[in-house]
Amino acid sequence: MITAVQMESYKTDVVIAGAGVVGLAIARSIAESGKEVIILECENAIGTQTSSRNSEVVHAGIYYPQGSMKAMHCVAGNEMLYDYCATRDVGVKKIGKLIVAANDLQSEKLLQIEQKGSANGARNLRIIETSDIKRMEPNVIGRAAIFSPSTGIVDSHGLMLALLHDAESAGAILCLGNTVGRVFCGASSGFRIQIEAEQDFELQSRVFINAAGHGAIPLAKKIDALPAKNVPEQFYAKGTYFGLQGKCPFNHLVYPVPEPGGLGVHATIDLGGSVRFGPDVEWTAGFDVEPNPMRQSEFYNRIRRYWPNLPNNSLFADYCGVRPKIAGPNDGDSDFVISTVGEHQITGLINLFGIESPGLTSALSIAEHVCIEAAKSWD
Repeated sequence: MITAVQMESYKTDVVIAGAGVVGLAIARSIAESGKEVIILECENAIGTQTSSRNSEVVHAGIYYPQGSMKAMHCVAGNEMLYDYCATRDVGVKKIGKLIVAANDLQSEKLLQIEQKGSANGARNLRIIETSDIKRMEPNVIGRAAIFSPSTGIVDSHGLMLALLHDAESAGAILCLGNTVGRVFCGASSGFRIQIEAEQDFELQSRVFINAAGHGAIPLAKKIDALPAKNVPEQFYAKGTYFGLQGKCPFNHLVYPVPEPGGLGVHATIDLGGSVRFGPDVEWTAGFDVEPNPMRQSEFYNRIRRYWPNLPNNSLFADYCGVRPKIAGPNDGDSDFVISTVGEHQITGLINLFGIESPGLTSALSIAEHVCIEAAKSWD
């Protein structure tokens, strides 16, 4: 890592804005291809927003429309992530999950979800009945469920540290506490990137990759010559998590049938064996990560639909995450957007928008895709 004070002006091959899990995965992939990479992060640490405020679930690729970016990258990323964590000794566990239907109407939806997931390539999905649910999860009730054996949990911070280590070992440079002020596009010379830091400076690069998560849309508006039509609208869907006091009552992750805007208040188990529930969906006007204890009553109601014996006074407000949405509450679900020259006509510019769940699972697959797109700037 170097600071802005050490470089008042610098030329490089690639500048990546954003040091979350996706930005770091991209940096690793491109640096290992032999290009010089600088990673800019406006915060003073890596992965402080979406990458560290999620369920840490390795998704299987069940819910997303066939042929979508989310489906493609989640299914590919699932296998890539397990392999990478094994080789880099990152904490991961293929614990499996149940998607539980509480009534007959939801049971009908399960079949549609299973068919969608299988069409996407999610591995070894199967629908199980009440007796199987009781055998696998004695504390859970439901009419039917989907069992997904390839769903798991991962140490997201350990993953980011491993990706950063690999990127830096391949020559990438991380600059923390650096905010992009303006990006100027040149037809043949690439990009001039003005940086606001302890001491302002400028970078020049052939390729500029905007992987800034929640900051991606505001950053895109700072890119000279980028048409407004290529910058989506920004929305914030806050999700609160409540922790469980006491012993873990589950053997697998337990999910309800999905709800608009999210996957419902589900039960996840971290690598230390602690249980947390969430996230819910609360549309907000901005980036708000303060847990709302007033939502606790609703959590008890939702959790008891699949775990009726949840004890009173056993939940505590834990933390919040905010999904970087590019579709509002009445718009339905959106896909990942990886915008390249074909959309905006600016050679070397790659914008990533709406990289919400399953972005953690998809990170290595997205990185491979972006690396291929970036390489076209040298063809």
